[in-house]
Amino acid sequence: MIVDEGDGAEQFARYAGALRAAGECVPLLVPLGGAFEANLLKEGLDGLLVCGGLTPAYQEAFAHCLEPLPELLAEHGLPYAGFSAGAALAARRAVVGGWLVGGVPVCPPDTAEDLEEVEVRPGLGLVPFAVDAHAAQWGTLGRLVAAVSRGSVPYGVAIDENTVLETADGEGRVGGRGRVHVVRPSGDGAGAVVRSYAAGEAVPLGQPPLP
Repeated sequence: MIVDEGDGAEQFARYAGALRAAGECVPLLVPLGGAFEANLLKEGLDGLLVCGGLTPAYQEAFAHCLEPLPELLAEHGLPYAGFSAGAALAARRAVVGGWLVGGVPVCPPDTAEDLEEVEVRPGLGLVPFAVDAHAAQWGTLGRLVAAVSRGSVPYGVAIDENTVLETADGEGRVGGRGRVHVVRPSGDGAGAVVRSYAAGEAVPLGQPPLP
Protein backbone atom coordinates (compact mmCIF):
# COMPACT_ATOMS: atom_id res chain seq x y z
CA MET A 1 0.00 0.00 0.00
CA ILE A 2 1.33 3.43 -0.99
CA VAL A 3 -0.18 6.82 -0.25
CA ASP A 4 -0.03 8.38 -3.70
CA GLU A 5 1.34 11.92 -3.56
CA GLY A 6 1.31 12.08 -7.35
CA ASP A 7 4.17 9.68 -7.97
CA GLY A 8 2.73 6.45 -6.57
CA ALA A 9 3.37 4.39 -9.70
CA GLU A 10 7.00 5.50 -9.81
CA GLN A 11 7.42 4.73 -6.13
CA PHE A 12 6.02 1.23 -6.61
CA ALA A 13 8.38 0.66 -9.53
CA ARG A 14 11.30 1.16 -7.12
CA TYR A 15 10.20 -1.83 -5.06
CA ALA A 16 8.49 -4.03 -7.65
CA GLY A 17 11.56 -6.04 -8.64
CA ALA A 18 12.44 -7.09 -5.11
CA LEU A 19 8.82 -7.75 -4.17
CA ARG A 20 8.05 -9.84 -7.24
CA ALA A 21 11.20 -11.87 -6.68
CA ALA A 22 9.50 -13.08 -3.51
CA GLY A 23 6.08 -13.64 -5.08
CA GLU A 24 3.15 -12.01 -6.79
CA CYS A 25 2.29 -8.55 -5.51
CA VAL A 26 -0.46 -6.10 -6.28
CA PRO A 27 0.09 -2.34 -5.87
CA LEU A 28 -2.60 -0.50 -3.93
CA LEU A 29 -2.35 3.26 -4.38
CA VAL A 30 -4.40 5.36 -1.98
CA PRO A 31 -4.67 8.99 -3.12
CA LEU A 32 -3.40 11.67 -0.77
CA GLY A 33 -6.30 12.40 1.57
CA GLY A 34 -7.97 9.08 0.75
CA ALA A 35 -8.73 6.10 2.98
CA PHE A 36 -7.41 2.54 2.99
CA GLU A 37 -10.21 -0.01 2.45
CA ALA A 38 -9.68 -2.66 5.14
CA ASN A 39 -12.18 -5.01 3.48
CA LEU A 40 -9.64 -5.61 0.72
CA LEU A 41 -7.89 -7.96 3.15
CA LYS A 42 -10.73 -10.42 2.66
CA GLU A 43 -9.83 -10.97 -0.99
CA GLY A 44 -7.23 -13.70 -0.72
CA LEU A 45 -4.11 -11.67 -0.05
CA ASP A 46 -1.02 -13.26 1.53
CA GLY A 47 0.12 -10.21 3.49
CA LEU A 48 0.13 -6.44 3.72
CA LEU A 49 3.18 -4.26 3.07
CA VAL A 50 2.81 -0.57 3.89
CA CYS A 51 5.45 1.58 2.22
CA GLY A 52 7.03 4.94 2.96
CA GLY A 53 6.13 8.55 2.36
CA LEU A 54 4.57 11.34 4.38
CA THR A 55 3.86 9.62 7.70
CA PRO A 56 0.96 11.86 8.82
CA ALA A 57 -0.77 11.13 5.50
CA TYR A 58 -0.42 7.38 6.07
CA GLN A 59 -1.87 7.75 9.57
CA GLU A 60 -4.83 9.65 8.13
CA ALA A 61 -5.36 6.96 5.49
CA PHE A 62 -5.67 4.31 8.23
CA ALA A 63 -7.42 6.47 10.86
CA HIS A 64 -10.90 5.06 10.16
CA CYS A 65 -9.82 1.41 10.43
CA LEU A 66 -7.33 1.35 13.31
CA GLU A 67 -9.45 -1.23 15.19
CA PRO A 68 -10.78 -3.54 12.43
CA LEU A 69 -7.54 -3.77 10.44
CA PRO A 70 -5.50 -5.63 13.10
CA GLU A 71 -8.49 -7.92 13.69
CA LEU A 72 -8.74 -8.69 9.98
CA LEU A 73 -5.02 -9.41 9.73
CA ALA A 74 -5.29 -11.86 12.65
CA GLU A 75 -8.49 -13.44 11.35
CA HIS A 76 -6.95 -14.21 7.96
CA GLY A 77 -3.46 -15.03 9.29
CA LEU A 78 -1.86 -12.24 7.27
CA PRO A 79 1.57 -10.87 8.18
CA TYR A 80 2.13 -7.12 8.25
CA ALA A 81 5.34 -5.48 7.12
CA GLY A 82 6.17 -1.81 6.82
CA PHE A 83 9.10 0.47 6.21
CA SER A 84 9.50 4.14 7.04
CA ALA A 85 5.91 5.40 7.45
CA GLY A 86 4.62 1.83 7.34
CA ALA A 87 6.89 0.86 10.24
CA ALA A 88 5.83 3.86 12.32
CA LEU A 89 2.13 3.08 11.82
CA ALA A 90 2.50 -0.45 13.24
CA ALA A 91 2.74 1.05 16.74
CA ARG A 92 -0.12 1.58 19.17
CA ARG A 93 1.15 5.13 19.69
CA ALA A 94 2.76 6.25 16.44
CA VAL A 95 5.43 8.95 16.21
CA VAL A 96 4.41 10.60 12.94
CA GLY A 97 6.92 13.46 12.74
CA GLY A 98 8.05 16.78 14.12
CA TRP A 99 11.50 17.96 15.12
CA LEU A 100 10.87 20.17 18.17
CA VAL A 101 9.84 19.45 21.76
CA GLY A 102 8.76 22.63 23.50
CA GLY A 103 10.51 24.55 20.74
CA VAL A 104 13.81 22.75 21.33
CA PRO A 105 15.27 20.76 18.39
CA VAL A 106 15.55 17.01 18.99
CA CYS A 107 16.32 15.87 15.42
CA PRO A 108 17.12 17.50 12.07
CA PRO A 109 14.31 19.65 10.62
CA ASP A 110 14.47 17.75 7.32
CA THR A 111 12.97 14.74 9.12
CA ALA A 112 9.91 16.65 10.42
CA GLU A 113 7.29 15.28 7.97
CA ASP A 114 5.79 18.78 7.56
CA LEU A 115 5.26 19.09 11.34
CA GLU A 116 6.97 21.33 13.88
CA GLU A 117 6.42 19.87 17.37
CA VAL A 118 6.93 16.11 17.70
CA GLU A 119 3.51 14.54 17.27
CA VAL A 120 2.19 11.16 18.41
CA ARG A 121 -1.06 9.79 16.98
CA PRO A 122 -3.02 6.54 17.31
CA GLY A 123 -1.52 3.74 15.23
CA LEU A 124 -2.53 0.20 14.31
CA GLY A 125 -1.46 -1.34 17.61
CA LEU A 126 0.27 -4.31 16.00
CA VAL A 127 3.24 -3.73 18.31
CA PRO A 128 3.16 -2.10 21.78
CA PHE A 129 6.24 0.05 21.21
CA ALA A 130 6.68 3.17 19.09
CA VAL A 131 8.82 2.98 15.95
CA ASP A 132 11.04 5.55 14.27
CA ALA A 133 12.96 4.76 11.10
CA HIS A 134 16.12 5.98 9.34
CA ALA A 135 17.71 6.19 12.80
CA ALA A 136 21.41 6.45 11.94
CA GLN A 137 20.94 7.99 8.50
CA TRP A 138 18.47 10.76 9.39
CA GLY A 139 19.26 11.24 13.07
CA THR A 140 15.75 10.33 14.26
CA LEU A 141 16.89 8.46 17.38
CA GLY A 142 16.80 11.76 19.28
CA ARG A 143 13.12 12.22 18.41
CA LEU A 144 12.22 8.82 19.82
CA VAL A 145 14.29 9.44 22.95
CA ALA A 146 12.37 12.68 23.46
CA ALA A 147 9.00 10.98 22.98
CA VAL A 148 9.87 8.24 25.49
CA SER A 149 11.41 10.68 27.99
CA ARG A 150 8.29 12.82 28.15
CA GLY A 151 5.96 9.81 28.36
CA SER A 152 4.27 10.29 24.98
CA VAL A 153 5.02 6.64 24.18
CA PRO A 154 5.78 3.83 26.67
CA TYR A 155 8.97 2.73 24.90
CA GLY A 156 10.19 2.41 21.35
CA VAL A 157 12.60 1.12 18.73
CA ALA A 158 14.56 3.24 16.27
CA ILE A 159 15.61 1.25 13.21
CA ASP A 160 18.48 2.00 10.84
CA GLU A 161 18.02 1.80 7.08
CA ASN A 162 18.62 -1.58 5.39
CA THR A 163 17.63 -3.21 8.68
CA VAL A 164 14.63 -5.29 9.72
CA LEU A 165 13.12 -6.10 13.10
CA GLU A 166 10.97 -9.24 13.00
CA THR A 167 8.65 -9.64 15.97
CA ALA A 168 6.78 -12.62 17.39
CA ASP A 169 5.67 -13.67 20.89
CA GLY A 170 7.20 -10.69 22.68
CA GLU A 171 10.65 -11.03 21.16
CA GLY A 172 12.31 -9.53 18.14
CA ARG A 173 15.25 -10.43 15.97
CA VAL A 174 17.42 -8.06 13.96
CA GLY A 175 18.43 -8.64 10.36
CA GLY A 176 20.21 -6.58 7.74
CA ARG A 177 23.20 -4.24 7.78
CA GLY A 178 22.29 -1.75 10.50
CA ARG A 179 21.16 -1.76 14.11
CA VAL A 180 17.95 -1.55 16.11
CA HIS A 181 18.02 0.86 19.06
CA VAL A 182 15.60 0.10 21.91
CA VAL A 183 14.61 3.17 23.92
CA ARG A 184 13.04 2.77 27.37
CA PRO A 185 12.32 5.14 30.27
CA SER A 186 15.29 5.38 32.60
CA GLY A 187 13.15 4.52 35.62
CA ASP A 188 14.12 7.61 37.61
CA GLY A 189 12.07 10.03 35.54
CA ALA A 190 15.22 11.69 34.27
CA GLY A 191 15.24 10.53 30.67
CA ALA A 192 15.65 7.36 28.67
CA VAL A 193 18.01 4.40 28.29
CA VAL A 194 19.12 3.26 24.84
CA ARG A 195 20.45 -0.18 23.99
CA SER A 196 21.44 -1.14 20.45
CA TYR A 197 21.28 -4.55 18.79
CA ALA A 198 23.05 -5.81 15.65
CA ALA A 199 22.03 -8.33 13.00
CA GLY A 200 21.37 -11.79 14.39
CA GLU A 201 20.74 -10.59 17.93
CA ALA A 202 17.52 -11.23 19.81
CA VAL A 203 15.73 -8.16 21.15
CA PRO A 204 13.61 -8.42 24.32
CA LEU A 205 10.48 -6.39 23.70
CA GLY A 206 8.58 -6.76 26.97
CA GLN A 207 7.52 -3.76 29.00
CA PRO A 208 9.89 -3.82 32.02
CA PRO A 209 12.65 -1.18 31.80
CA LEU A 210 16.10 -2.37 30.89
CA PRO A 211 18.58 -2.60 33.79
